[in-house]
Amino acid sequence: MHKLNKQYFRNSHTKQIITIMIKRLLIIAMLVNISIFTAYASNDSTAIDTIVKVEQEDSLTTNVTNDSPKLVEDVNKTIEEKNDNLSTKIDHWFAPKVNWLGSILFWDPFSAMGIYDPVIYQENGSPYLAIDGEMICHSDIRPYTLSDVETRVNADGDTSYYVGKNADIYHKNGDVYKMESAWVNEDGLIEAKPIERHFPLIVVWLVLGAIFFTFRMKFINVRGIKHAFELVRGKYDNPDDPGEVSHFQALATALSGTVGLGNIAGVAIAITVGGPGATFWMIIAGLLGMSLKFTEVTLGVKYREVDEDGNVSGGPMYYLRNGLKLRNLGKINLGGLGKVLAVIYATILIGASLGGGNMFQSNQTFQQFEMIIPGLEGMGAYFGIGMAILVGIVIIGGIKSIAKITEKIVPFMATFYILAALVVIGIHFTEIPAVFKMIFNGAFAADALYGGFIGVLIVGFQRASFSNEAGVGSASIAHSAVKTEEPVSEGIVALMEPVVDTVLVCTMTALVIIFTGYHDPAMAHGHDGAQLTSMAFKSIFWWFPWVLAGAIALFAFSTMISWSYYGLKGFRFLFGDAIDKATGNPNAKRYIFFGIYLFFVIIGAASNMGSVMDFADMMILSMAFPNIIGLLIMAPEVFRDMKSYMSRVKSGEIKKYTK
Repeated sequence: MHKLNKQYFRNSHTKQIITIMIKRLLIIAMLVNISIFTAYASNDSTAIDTIVKVEQEDSLTTNVTNDSPKLVEDVNKTIEEKNDNLSTKIDHWFAPKVNWLGSILFWDPFSAMGIYDPVIYQENGSPYLAIDGEMICHSDIRPYTLSDVETRVNADGDTSYYVGKNADIYHKNGDVYKMESAWVNEDGLIEAKPIERHFPLIVVWLVLGAIFFTFRMKFINVRGIKHAFELVRGKYDNPDDPGEVSHFQALATALSGTVGLGNIAGVAIAITVGGPGATFWMIIAGLLGMSLKFTEVTLGVKYREVDEDGNVSGGPMYYLRNGLKLRNLGKINLGGLGKVLAVIYATILIGASLGGGNMFQSNQTFQQFEMIIPGLEGMGAYFGIGMAILVGIVIIGGIKSIAKITEKIVPFMATFYILAALVVIGIHFTEIPAVFKMIFNGAFAADALYGGFIGVLIVGFQRASFSNEAGVGSASIAHSAVKTEEPVSEGIVALMEPVVDTVLVCTMTALVIIFTGYHDPAMAHGHDGAQLTSMAFKSIFWWFPWVLAGAIALFAFSTMISWSYYGLKGFRFLFGDAIDKATGNPNAKRYIFFGIYLFFVIIGAASNMGSVMDFADMMILSMAFPNIIGLLIMAPEVFRDMKSYMSRVKSGEIKKYTK
């Protein structure tokens, strides 16, 4: 933290700074409203027209006819109100951009090259068909087949499937499927699309990376756990070591960015998409991810930089740039490659902080509160403004204040959530063997609807990677601020993160959902993400959604605080020097980034979960591309450092300290 900030927070100007921050946030909120409403009124911009282009019959179901003018009038009034809703406008602006970005970052080369067919087929050879992302069935819950739809082939040879607008279509739970008239084409038909399960290259990259580093580091994920507990308890904390925070504070800060809604909402999504078997692969991904986390955190501390004010900066941007320039490939120095990878990483890191560390958090928090307080429907943007104000007040404090807050919040919320899950598991104690058998069978003999063995594996690893962030390098940013002269010691501490996050908390959530029956699509219909987990708890305790809403708010709040720090590091790496020279104010870069960050809190709360989840996945998982390339090149260096450190611990050369 800059000296100027320390001065502010040590004297009577604290209140003034907080007041200024609140005023700036309110200005940002007003600008959001003004810009969107101005865009809506403008007729001169094609891009702006796209933002607000909503079909006038968007909410009109097929049973509304011209014979009921009063009903039509009421529906049109509802449509007009919906189109004027700030959250709707934001969502219609954001969703198309995410779809375009997904076609690039989540490219599936295997299906593109014809190696496999991504379409999921029934036993009779017909693809499972869906409308608006949900499988369509008959009244007896039989999935629609090709014989139930009209098949059309266009001039390019592409096949499309259609059902009549008045067809009897049901959800898998037996509820009637209400058709939106906006889906009906000029022929009175609605397109039904085959359900697909893709294997994004980035997820395969993470799976292979996790396996490689587990073997390359000689199973440090098993050998290092005992020593990790000793480090966290402070037995090796030297008060004279350089850095800003203790081992425990660094772990708490990193955990606040990993233990959160990925555990609550992400697990629910994994089970909905991949079935109970996805739980098994999430656990495996967590165990294998420990070695990845160890490697990246060790390098993050080793190549961190400390400025003249004592501010510590570390993470993949620094070890990619500074570490690779010390290595050669034959006669070619890898410094140039390191700089390129560092810039790519820092750019994606900013996007990840805005997506997974920010928008996903505000989105799921609002959805939970919207479920228990129906009057909040359509108020996502304004809910986001409130969250932005609260987050803004805290993040101005810098990493030391973040460490102090998360040190207190993370153990409390993790313990609370685990205890709540244990209560539910305890109630269903006799069912534990059957449930684990279901999980194991689902992992290796998954239903075709879930994409089979490979489909479930991919879903499990994808959701685990989003949750514990092993391989994406983000945690090494927080850990780089630790007080230590031994980088490997913090890498050992980081081994605990995937254990707590995925093996423990994610598994607890999965068991709650499975025990209560909400893994069944018939029961899950109408609920997704955090709402599904909430309904699972509610089936045991009717009042629990209110308690869970508070827990979700805490998880989200702490995650958003931590990711603001991550994003700021990436922003500072790319633009810090230029902004300092242009403004002459060392705090300018912080205010600029935090303004952008808080704006996206509002965008996240206002947008639909599908778009937010896709954007968050793309940003966070894409960080693994440049990061793992660097880790592979520097793996021998980390292995040598690890051997040296462990031998010195064993010999007593590295001393324990008593407090």
